[in-house]
Parts: sequence; structure tokens; C-alpha cells
Amino acid sequence: MRWEGNRESQNVEDARGLGGGGGGGFRIGGGGLSIGSIVIALIAGWIFGINPLALLGMMESGGSAQVAQQPAAAPPASDAQARFVSTVLGDTEDVWRAKFKQAGSTYREPKLVLFSGSYPTACGRGQAAMGPFYCPADEKVYIDLRFYDVMKSRLGAPGDFAQAYVIAHEVGHHVQKLMGISDQVDSARRRMSETQYNAISVRVELQADCFAGIWAHDAQASRQIIEQGDVEEALNAATQIGDDTLQRKSQGAVVPESFTHGSSAQRVTWFKRGLQTGSIAQCDTFEARQL
Repeated sequence: MRWEGNRESQNVEDARGLGGGGGGGFRIGGGGLSIGSIVIALIAGWIFGINPLALLGMMESGGSAQVAQQPAAAPPASDAQARFVSTVLGDTEDVWRAKFKQAGSTYREPKLVLFSGSYPTACGRGQAAMGPFYCPADEKVYIDLRFYDVMKSRLGAPGDFAQAYVIAHEVGHHVQKLMGISDQVDSARRRMSETQYNAISVRVELQADCFAGIWAHDAQASRQIIEQGDVEEALNAATQIGDDTLQRKSQGAVVPESFTHGSSAQRVTWFKRGLQTGSIAQCDTFEARQL
């Protein structure tokens, strides 16, 4: 992925070491976890309902969590991984600012918080084992950068473009928030069974994948960021974190009614749709008869 020299976002906050649980590796609550345990937690979370709208009460009404008081500084210029993340975030800002302007609206940029171990958010206490997530209550994306090591070594999804896809997906949830989609899903959730809400959650996640594809489409058109093999990295990442693939790896069986993010094939399909068309209208998973 060609990212060196591109604009870095000023909306990245470095909270590593500020939120607690930052020393000695990933932690959940008071106990330390091995990398193997983290993977189990990641898989279990993706399968059993951890998603940016439901996880830890991630709703507008769920903003009662205690939030860290320490101000977060910008990441150091010498941190190459933080610079990469800042550049990808800046790229999403450029793409979505232009998209919203075309639609006669204004894009409100999200913050991206780098944390280690665990960190208090407006949606509850974020944990590294959750993987990256978006909190609509404070409009921030949270990521422990060591997740990228898990992607490479345990989930079989290496590559910088795969890493960028993860950020673009979470920013996709922010776009849903600005478009009012998150609030509509939140309202509908109260009237649904768990199975019904899981089905809606799949459509939310697949749309975020499609929005990530839009970022890749527009960034490539304007800045030629994609190198040989990059698209394959993103498609592989989408495949490896599909609900069916994760369930098969963790429990040896696939339970479609428990899906919250979509199958591998669905995630690949919707990312590719955004990548090929660059059209928000083509990402309407809620009206799609077949996902």
C-alpha cells in the first residue's frame, strides 16, 4: 500500500498507558491474557454479538460509562505504526468529506484513539480483546495496535492494506452514525428478538464493509494507493473474520442465526461492491433482498 508521504490526520489521540491495563500485554478486567486467550476472546466476541452498536451498550442512550480524564496527546512522529494509522484515517477524512460535500452535507470527522489493554469510553470500558471498535456516543474509533499482530499471526490476515481495511470499516460505522442509520437501528433493536436483531446487525456490518470499499475506490482514484496484492489482502481479511469462518475455527460448527457480522462470502461481496462502484447508493444492505 502506498501511504508514505500522504497527509496524516490530526484527529489521532495517543492514550496508550493512560487507561489502565497497559503493561504486560493485553488484559481483560484484572487478569492478564495470553495471545492465545485473546484470539479465543476475539472469536467469541465476533460470534456472540460484539458489534459497534450493541457492545457495552454502544448506543446514544448508553453513554453513562466513566471516561478517562487525562488528556491524550498526539502520537510521536517516530512511531511508524501510529503514522500509518494517522495516514489511513486522514485518507478516510478526505474521501468522506468529498462524499458528504457532493451530497450537500458536511462530514464531521471522528477521533481515533490508540490505547493499550483497556480504556474507558463513552460506551463502556474498551478492551483489547474486543478488537477495534467504534463508539457512536463519543464518535471515536478505538484500537489497540497490537491487534494487528493478532491479525497476522493468529487470524491469518497479514498486510498493511488489511490493516487499513479494519480502520476504514470502523470509520464506516461513523458514517452510518452521521447518516442516522445507527439511531434507526438502535430504535428498532428495542422491538426485536435476539435473532431478529442479529440479522439487522449483519446488514449494519456489511454496509460498513461496503463503505470501506468506497474508501479504497476513491482513495485509489485520487491518490493511487493500491499496490499489487493489496486488494487480495483486504479480501482475505474479510474472509478470515466472517462469522462462519470464525465459528468453524472456534466451535467446529456454523450457526447462521447467531451471525452478527455476516459470512465470509458476504463480507467479501459487499467490500468488493464498494470498491468497484464507489457509490453510497450501492451499499444499501437494508434494502437488499439477498446479502
